[in-house]
Amino acid sequence: MIDIHVNGQARRVAVGSTVSELLAELDLSGRTVVVELNRQIIRRTEIEAMVIESGDRIELVHFVGGG
Repeated sequence: MIDIHVNGQARRVAVGSTVSELLAELDLSGRTVVVELNRQIIRRTEIEAMVIESGDRIELVHFVGGG
């Protein structure tokens, strides 16, 4: 297990976990959130292959609709 931060909260994930796996664990879809990894926005096409490293800081921003 490795230690990371998700939206400012400490969290542990398995070594080799991807951002996509983290989203699934959190019951989120890559289509409904913007993922920022260490202050860089990750493209949806990269979410599946992006491996999380120890100490990474991930921010997840939900889309909000309205009018």
